[in-house]
Amino acid sequence: MSETNPILIWLRRDLRLSDQPAFHAACATGRPVIPVFILDAQYAALGAAPKYRLCLGLEHFGETLAEKGSRLILRCGDDALEILQDLIRETGADTVYWTRQYDPDAVARDSGVKSSLKKQGIEAKSFGGHLMFEPWTVETKTGGYYKVYTPFWRAVKDRDVEEPLSAPSTIKAPDGWPESDALADWRMDAAMDRGADVVRPFVRLGEAAAQSRLRAFLAHKVADYDITRDLPGVDGTSCLSENLALGEISPHQCWHAGQRALQEGKPGAETFLKELVWREFAYHLMHHTPRILTDNWREEWEGFGWNEDELRADVKAWKQGRTGIPFVDAAMREMYVTGRMHNRGRMIVASYLTKHLLCHWRIGQKWFEECLIDWDPASNAMGWQWSAGSGPDATPYFRVFNPVTQLEKFDKKGQYAGRFIAEGHSDPHEDALAYFKAIPTRWNMTAQDAYPEPVVDVGEGRKRALQAYETRGF
Repeated sequence: MSETNPILIWLRRDLRLSDQPAFHAACATGRPVIPVFILDAQYAALGAAPKYRLCLGLEHFGETLAEKGSRLILRCGDDALEILQDLIRETGADTVYWTRQYDPDAVARDSGVKSSLKKQGIEAKSFGGHLMFEPWTVETKTGGYYKVYTPFWRAVKDRDVEEPLSAPSTIKAPDGWPESDALADWRMDAAMDRGADVVRPFVRLGEAAAQSRLRAFLAHKVADYDITRDLPGVDGTSCLSENLALGEISPHQCWHAGQRALQEGKPGAETFLKELVWREFAYHLMHHTPRILTDNWREEWEGFGWNEDELRADVKAWKQGRTGIPFVDAAMREMYVTGRMHNRGRMIVASYLTKHLLCHWRIGQKWFEECLIDWDPASNAMGWQWSAGSGPDATPYFRVFNPVTQLEKFDKKGQYAGRFIAEGHSDPHEDALAYFKAIPTRWNMTAQDAYPEPVVDVGEGRKRALQAYETRGF
């Protein structure tokens, strides 16, 4: 390796400069650094909303790099290895660094890239940064992996978490830059259609915005977080999921800030820390049992008679936020308007789909993958299987959330439902009207439509679900 040859930083879900170990290590060498993002087959397959959010993130991070005298090189192609090899030939780079990912497709891709580059005499090195605890470092006393969250929390809550790294003071540029694709040519926002303009005002883009969001949450909201996090009509959560999903902020930064808040006597901070560890637990499980992404984690659920017909009328009503159940419909509409969904809402819509409608969790998993700007493969899969009863540490199969009483309990003043449901209101909230601007025109829906009757009575739906479980022998 030469002291003058550049290092390629292969960027993925790590669009930040502070606490970015791969970037920090590259800059520390004093060698030229070339940041690269590759739109390979895996990123090209993203759903509409996460791909749109990634596009915004790339554009912003490119601007951030430009302010530092650097650039973001964009390349597109199915095979990341081939593109990296092209860049190595073009630039004379002899080193490639990247941040580890943990889903099985990324692991297979990255392992192949690392093996091939090393055979060619290229230094290929992966770094942590997307998680606080590497999945292979957390084991039970008998040497296995944790299958239940609470013991997992107890095992890691007192562990040392590395202090966040500062952003590099300088990013040395190469003598010449390789050619880059134009981000606009990729048309990563195309599938969002008119929904992009509706969602965009709710996006908090980039590293500085993520840090500001964290500071504001810890200063004004975290003290009561253990209560307000369950109230969808209250602005009581951190909303950092979209930034964590693309690595615009690191879990290390969130953890240490949360610890400081806890030491300052803000009791809700512990709940915030537990939520960070819940995210880690999802990745821990995805690493050890990658089938959680595609199959019932609990094998005894194989063969359960879930509906898998996505064209069925009740599934269509669920997707459109027209089930006639205000909590379900408000949550689904929140997703189309803001690109996110309140956590309590996610539990309710998932329970309703998998239990009241007896539809397969994969239908919901796929729809969230299409519609959420904060989509995360591990958290999405575990959340759906938790709600369905088929996953690790799952809600008991016989627990069927009543979406009517849940709304009465957690949205007593009707703020949430009123914000996102327009039908039947003489003066609807602007976000309720925005829903009709975001959805596909082929849905042929307007705010003047009558609000629908329930597609299934909540009591009857619960009874039907329990009968199905009993028949199955649960």
